Amino acid sequence: MLSRLYALPARLLAPLCLPLCLTLCLLAAPAGAQDLLVAQAANFMPAMEEILPAFEAATGIKGHAVYSSTGKLYAQISNGAPFDVFLAADEARPAKLAAEGKSEAPFVYARGKVVLWLPQPGVTAADWQQCLQRDTIQRIAVANPESAPYGAAAVAALNKAGLFETVSPRLAYAQSIAQVFQFASSGAADAGFCALSSTLTEQGRTGTTFAVPQAPSVIQAACILKSAPNPQAAARFVEFLNSPLVAEIKAKYGYE
Repeated sequence: MLSRLYALPARLLAPLCLPLCLTLCLLAAPAGAQDLLVAQAANFMPAMEEILPAFEAATGIKGHAVYSSTGKLYAQISNGAPFDVFLAADEARPAKLAAEGKSEAPFVYARGKVVLWLPQPGVTAADWQQCLQRDTIQRIAVANPESAPYGAAAVAALNKAGLFETVSPRLAYAQSIAQVFQFASSGAADAGFCALSSTLTEQGRTGTTFAVPQAPSVIQAACILKSAPNPQAAARFVEFLNSPLVAEIKAKYGYE
């Protein structure tokens, strides 16, 4: 079921391949001596794009982030990728790294939510379940639940509502929760189970968002990697994550 792929027009492929290209470039090119490299779960991208410049302004340390699904980032770390800090979209993988002796003790840095998002404004429906019954909703983007915790939360909501088997033929699986928003906003899908944070961006606010109360909250943990090339920068970044400024940024994008 998860192998189902949809053919996408060439004009849509370039933006979907961009995150992979950026990942390869950041891992291949050496960062500055004091630079920080963060392995960041894709859902947190809107917030992190504000946090890193603020961190540099406060400390003078330049930060870079590689965005992907939690599962793929975990695999990269396990294979020796030179990250300093891992900010996951679950608690399980940071805990596993700690158990393997590859990281310091994990800590929770955010709690996120899954929503159903449509690119059109003003869509009316009683709730997200009724929205999925609309004739215009033929393809529904969801992150791969095997590697993306937000995808797992969306599938859990569908199962709890008794809708998974009904909508399964219409599901288009994305590699990460950020790619779900790309699918829906580009027209590759008619709707998507997105992170609330994506819908609170400038582009996200132009569409219609439905709450999905059946989806469990996504508890996100982070850890400093013991193989960190820049452990001092990593420690300062973790300290910065607990600052009032970061709390404001997280709240702006719907994180608790």
